[in-house]
Amino acid sequence: MENMSLFEQSYIKGTISRLMFQNADNFYTVLKVEVLESNEDFEDEATVIGYLPQVAEGDTYTFTGKVVTHAKYGKQLSAEKFEKDMPQTRDGIIHYLSSDLFKGIGKKLAQQIVDTLGEDALTLIMNDRNVLKKVPKLSKEKQEMIYQTVNENQAIEKTMIRLNEWGFGPQLAMKIFQFYKEETLPVIEKSPYQLVMDIQGIGFSKADELARKLGIEGNHPERLRAALVFTLEQACLQNGHTYIEEQSLLEAAYTMLTASGEQVDSGLLVNKLTELSEEKVVVSDRERIYMPSLYYAEIKTVQVLHRLKQTQDKIKQFEQSEIMLAIGELESSFEVTYADKQREALETAMSEKMMILSGGPGTGKTTVIRGIVNLYAELHGLSLDYKDYEGTDFPVAVAAPTGRASKRLSESTGLEATTIHRLIGWTRENKPDDILENDIAAKLVIIDEMSMVDTWLMFQLMRAVPNDCQIIFVGDQDQLPSVGPGQVFRDLIDSGIMSQVELAEVYRQQEGSSIIELAHQIKRGQSFDIAARYNDRSFLPCSTDQIPTVINQVVSKAVDKGYDMRDIQVLAPIYKGKAGIRFLNKELQQILNPQSDDKRELEFGDIIYRDGDKVLQLVNRPEDNVFNGDIGEVVGIFMAAENALNKDVVIVDYEGNEVTYTKQDLTELTHAYCCSIHKSQGSEFPIVIMPVVRAYYRMLQKNILYTGLTRAKQSLIICGERSAFDDGIKRMGLERHTSFREHLQEYFGMKEEKQAATTIAIGELTEENMHQISPMINMEGISPSDYETVDD
Repeated sequence: MENMSLFEQSYIKGTISRLMFQNADNFYTVLKVEVLESNEDFEDEATVIGYLPQVAEGDTYTFTGKVVTHAKYGKQLSAEKFEKDMPQTRDGIIHYLSSDLFKGIGKKLAQQIVDTLGEDALTLIMNDRNVLKKVPKLSKEKQEMIYQTVNENQAIEKTMIRLNEWGFGPQLAMKIFQFYKEETLPVIEKSPYQLVMDIQGIGFSKADELARKLGIEGNHPERLRAALVFTLEQACLQNGHTYIEEQSLLEAAYTMLTASGEQVDSGLLVNKLTELSEEKVVVSDRERIYMPSLYYAEIKTVQVLHRLKQTQDKIKQFEQSEIMLAIGELESSFEVTYADKQREALETAMSEKMMILSGGPGTGKTTVIRGIVNLYAELHGLSLDYKDYEGTDFPVAVAAPTGRASKRLSESTGLEATTIHRLIGWTRENKPDDILENDIAAKLVIIDEMSMVDTWLMFQLMRAVPNDCQIIFVGDQDQLPSVGPGQVFRDLIDSGIMSQVELAEVYRQQEGSSIIELAHQIKRGQSFDIAARYNDRSFLPCSTDQIPTVINQVVSKAVDKGYDMRDIQVLAPIYKGKAGIRFLNKELQQILNPQSDDKRELEFGDIIYRDGDKVLQLVNRPEDNVFNGDIGEVVGIFMAAENALNKDVVIVDYEGNEVTYTKQDLTELTHAYCCSIHKSQGSEFPIVIMPVVRAYYRMLQKNILYTGLTRAKQSLIICGERSAFDDGIKRMGLERHTSFREHLQEYFGMKEEKQAATTIAIGELTEENMHQISPMINMEGISPSDYETVDD
């Protein structure tokens, strides 16, 4: 609000006459209220604003808050608390039950309920849902809906009042209630620190402040527990570690606990960590502390890889002469000549159970993948035509972590590539440590963009691979590691437990790509002049404040030359600030998709979605075949009155796949004119514009810059400060703490007799014994189902 004056806390008791506006996302509401009583000089009708869920016209409330004066709309009450006066008269109850809160309950049915239960109907319903059985012809579904709605309305008001008393503002209180619903107060009173785990925007200090109000302070066991679990989860989920050293965990938790001036007994903190380990809330191994799901995923993946390695004899072997002859025929068919390393990769892929194919941009990974698929089909006498496999499983599966990466893989192989999630049946409802029941029905599996695969996804993928299947891991180890915990691809390479072929010779460079040349100079640590100008690459010097202007000029010139938003991608490493993703998206929308009379719009928070907008999916949505990082275009916006859903909707086209989003779903979307370098992994764009300034300092790292510039296919424009780029390529990213490589080397390097004994104890994995077998080495008798999760 603009130009507002604040006064003392005030109240209005009144009946809602009009619901002027309500944001479906956060319930910010504007009401007109007929004033019955107030301690302020309001007219007969007043405006009330605030975060007010499930209010209905005709109902009476007491709103408490502050009087504000708006430059345009005048005096209003900004409500911080609200309490509904439950109707007590026959007419009041009928009006309440036939309101929009109770879907499918008209005035006639509401009268019937009151006639049956009397004027105490609402109290009777709240106390016992079974009283509604007395109402003739009232279905079970409507009985349950009425009971839930009456109680939920009371729960909201009581909860919002209580959260306000605890120091949460209306917006944050609404966010908390939307997550926990009617369980809000019981959950928080039992463990206020649960808020840290579940609600974005609430840190340990805020939860700790609430805990003190509830009598939890100092050395309270719940406080010590929360600090340890929170510190561990932050290290894994934010920094990508799969464990944290025990001493480091204790020191970090102690620092956080004492930051508010509280005295904490370090000995009790050590004891609490031991207790958490004994209770299986965390895993302690070799003075390292793990989240159980990550420890389990690392260990189990090692076991599955070992099991696959032991089934080498299950794959068909060919004479080298037979392989070489088939390779020669491929070269003739595709009119290519494979280099020595590419031939080595093809031969290895045919003879090994598992293999790693690595290499930077332009080294021919795509060429080799296509060759492997066709060589496999030729040697095994298989068709690559899907029509020949109606009713049976296709023998080759190719997949990548994101939708865009899988589309590129489809184009390069000619096969129907998919995301790993769809390949293994992992949905949004699954947790990282769930046991999925889907096996991959293929004899050859190729996984591309392996640097993006985190520890949890690797575990789920590997346990779906059958014994008679060959698998090939493909990627560029110099790209960014996965967003989730771990560095699976690098650890696989460094472990040395399977055959590897690294493609080092650059082929696209021979076609005149200075972008590829720059990438390999960065990779090898060679010197170069970033400001040197090439046909496909340029550097535009400018300050942070000048970034939006420079990008606008570059994009405008590209549009004038016939390029559109599908061709142009701006990549930045941070969201905030004048050179951040959010600001740049607003600027670019005005150039690439400006407002016009023939384009519909829908406002959601601080984003305006418009027909023709370029948008980015932020989470996996497997049921609609849309995944984190997919880019689409808004092709339709329809208001609630225009569709069967009776809700405002946005329709996004993902290259032929149209997905419908209600307003509530729009938290899954954002504009994609500018996106993060992390989100761009697995994608390529004709033109990439990459701002690089000192304001990005924390994110100026070699692998981030390398990943960003290698997204450009035809043209790369870097704009910003030369010194920032030069310093950034010298800075390595934070080293991730993982034990995957170590476990691989230990497990594969055991003495034969110890290995045999372990196989009996841990080993022949089947669907029947999966839950009974211990997933942890040296932790016999423990299964993943024994562990608590943070959500419990």
